[in-house]
Amino acid sequence: MTSKPIRAIVVGGTGYTGAELVRLVLGHPSLELVSIVGNTTAGQTVADVLPSLRGVVEGAVQPFEPDAIARQADVAFCALPHAASAEAVNALRQRGQKVFDLSADFRFEDLSVYEAWYGKHPVPERLSEAVYGLVELHREELRVADLVAVPGCYPTASTLALAPLVKSGLIRADGIAVDAKSGVSGAGRGVSSSTHFPEAAEGVRAYKAGAHRHGPEIEQELSRLAGEPVQIAFVPHLLPMTRGILATCYAQPADSNTTAAACTEAARALYAGSPSVHVLDEGQHPDTLWVRGSNRVHVAYVQEPNSGVVIAMSAIDNLVKGASGQAIQCLNVRFGLDEGAGLGAPAQWP
Repeated sequence: MTSKPIRAIVVGGTGYTGAELVRLVLGHPSLELVSIVGNTTAGQTVADVLPSLRGVVEGAVQPFEPDAIARQADVAFCALPHAASAEAVNALRQRGQKVFDLSADFRFEDLSVYEAWYGKHPVPERLSEAVYGLVELHREELRVADLVAVPGCYPTASTLALAPLVKSGLIRADGIAVDAKSGVSGAGRGVSSSTHFPEAAEGVRAYKAGAHRHGPEIEQELSRLAGEPVQIAFVPHLLPMTRGILATCYAQPADSNTTAAACTEAARALYAGSPSVHVLDEGQHPDTLWVRGSNRVHVAYVQEPNSGVVIAMSAIDNLVKGASGQAIQCLNVRFGLDEGAGLGAPAQWP
């Protein structure tokens, strides 16, 4: 741990996750924001692109210049679209920069899985270098990682709910279903008819049922924990709210020893000492409002009395623990800081 501030640059800092990263960096006791890097917004004033930073961050959005970033910063956060991020990350890694990447470009261990869902990988040779940035499951590897693949929002919520049960053998590896619901900010800042206010504000819809590319990411992490292939049925839904993810996961019990109490105990054991994951008491149900704007995760477990089905639930803020806060948490571990540094603010309630 050093007394000097860790100099950070946010690449792609004018999107939703990038802007959230900027906010968190500015509030972190050990970080110094060097600049905000954009593509189409380069040259515009920060205040015009991100009005929430008016009077807080002066100057203009900077173009992506890897040599300048390497000279000026100790770390770079990349909040760019898939594939575009891989090229930027590669350029920064060639210059020795520590990178926390929020795209899916380095999350997969198996190149063929990535390319089946995202297309040809621009720099596949970097995959083996990356560490999956779910701190609760990869804390030790992250302590020495120079390329961190920050997980997606749906995989974070779903994996954290199911991980204790898979790891402890309380549920079967087959027959797992994940019903997850997200606020519209998960779609990013770009204009889309599906997230246009009149089309999103008064309804709830499933989308990409059985064909969403976050499904394989969840399967990868659960399979690693189970020591055998895990396949899930994953159905995301769009909710008429800005932030939040609620994941409700259904699984078959492994045997008669599987109870809601055993699941709760397993989660408390796995997440003991975590500044982010909070295991609720039996009978309580997570609510996205309780974690909104925070890096917290609320998980809870129920067993259906007639069928015996285990119900694992979690709630996160998709922009914080599901993206930017998770990146900060990874940085804290990598630099030997307190894991919860800069992330202690409670949820915005109501």
